Amino acid sequence: MTSDGWREVGVDDLVARTPNALATGPFGSAISSRFFRAAGVPVIRGSNLSVDPEIRLKDEGLVFLESAKAAEFSRSVVVPGDLVFTSWGTINQVGLIDGSAAYERYVISNKQMKMTPDPNKASAEFLYYLFSAPATQQEILDGAVGTGVPGFNLTRLRSMRFRVPPLPEQRAIATAISEADALATKLRELIKKKREMLQGMMQALLTGQTRLPGSSGDWHGLRVAAASHLKARIGWQGLTTQEYRHSGDYRLVGGTDFRNGRVDWETTPYVDKWRFDQDPNICVKVGDVLLTKDGTIGKTAFVNWLPGPATLNSGVFVLRPKRGAYDPEFLYWMLRSRMFERFVAGLSAGSTINHLYQRDLVTLELDVPPTTEEQSAIAAGLSQLDQEISTLEQRLTSARAIKTGMMQELLTGRTRLLVEAAS
Repeated sequence: MTSDGWREVGVDDLVARTPNALATGPFGSAISSRFFRAAGVPVIRGSNLSVDPEIRLKDEGLVFLESAKAAEFSRSVVVPGDLVFTSWGTINQVGLIDGSAAYERYVISNKQMKMTPDPNKASAEFLYYLFSAPATQQEILDGAVGTGVPGFNLTRLRSMRFRVPPLPEQRAIATAISEADALATKLRELIKKKREMLQGMMQALLTGQTRLPGSSGDWHGLRVAAASHLKARIGWQGLTTQEYRHSGDYRLVGGTDFRNGRVDWETTPYVDKWRFDQDPNICVKVGDVLLTKDGTIGKTAFVNWLPGPATLNSGVFVLRPKRGAYDPEFLYWMLRSRMFERFVAGLSAGSTINHLYQRDLVTLELDVPPTTEEQSAIAAGLSQLDQEISTLEQRLTSARAIKTGMMQELLTGRTRLLVEAAS
């Protein structure tokens, strides 16, 4: 033990002195899919674990064993307070069965291991974060055993050494990180709910099922290509990746720069001025709708602002309305809808299509509101909710960065927590 109270230990120093405190799942095909049922004792498989510390256990996709069958695998039962590791495949996955678990007991599959910490020596939650920390995750990956599919077995687990603080400090550290986790989880759940709301609004407003107050008149068909200035770079026009610059005044936009329906201007490369001047038809403007035509076809982005002059690479169409034929932001939302997804799926049915041609878009007809005012109002409502989601995602990114910093500081002892002595 060092002067700060931390001591170096192995896994065997932390586990309970009970049978099967360290154990693997059932061997071979003893727990094969033919025994799975719709209800009973749940089985934890790799798909129920994660490398994300926010996800201690995923209940989605659980399969079950009859109680009599599960009783055959008593050594592989896990209960609240146990940790679970993947021993084959994605070996840096770790799970924790905590008080919020949906079931009183689980059985691990033949590709998992279990660990039951001694509650008088170790906090299970502290160990969960310790095994989830980037340094430990990397140690597990670097120590993979076997060839081909990576493995992580009990021998490797037992060989790992850690510096851990006294139990009260372990609990305090676990509580602090858990609170940061709870904030991230709350934000993630709120983002999920908002996305579901957005999908519902899109389904209602982009199909005319729900009309905005004051709206009237029948929707009509819009032949998108005929109503648009539809342009793209002709081939590569001799443009090569060797011409990409890390800085400059003229940006080059490709589909890989699309992020959540917008252009990520932090990732775009630059080109020389003569390349920008080469084709005025594809010089990007505010209000443009961009659509990928190569690779992952059908991705779309709306240009709501420009940091400076920009042009397109050969993998992107630009669409602009002719004579105010439609609201461009409304078209952007239509191209994000299931209607357009079905259109693209219809083009690729029975083929390995990886290119969207201009002639394909000639056949695209969408039902739209009769006035651009109604189109604009719909687009504004959807964009407002989309912006709320983006703001929450930024908060989530920040919360996760703070939590990562806490883990690096607290789990290494670089930053200590004041722990009140027990009375």
